[in-house]
Amino acid sequence: MLQTHGHRVTATASGVAGLQAAIAEQPAIMIIDIGLPELDDYSVARRVREALGAAVFLIALTGYGQPDDRRRAVEAGFDVHVTKPVSSSTLLDLLAQRVPAARAHAGG
Repeated sequence: MLQTHGHRVTATASGVAGLQAAIAEQPAIMIIDIGLPELDDYSVARRVREALGAAVFLIALTGYGQPDDRRRAVEAGFDVHVTKPVSSSTLLDLLAQRVPAARAHAGG
């Protein structure tokens, strides 16, 4: 769906692979699923922040939507916490607020 709207997408299957891809590719945006194998999502967010700072917009995508879940996401460095299922229009609106489609690269 993101690709059909002009975004370049790199998908990874684990936190370690996502972190490696983030450091290598330096994306403008990362959509990170909460509950990643190997290296948890909060650790990925913290390490991405350490490596890339505020240059990357971090979106936590999760089925966990309690206030404590949102707090943990913000503390880990996520910019936005979105609960599943997320509509394509909501996701596209978040991406459009950060970068034009021609520059966007979503991954994680």
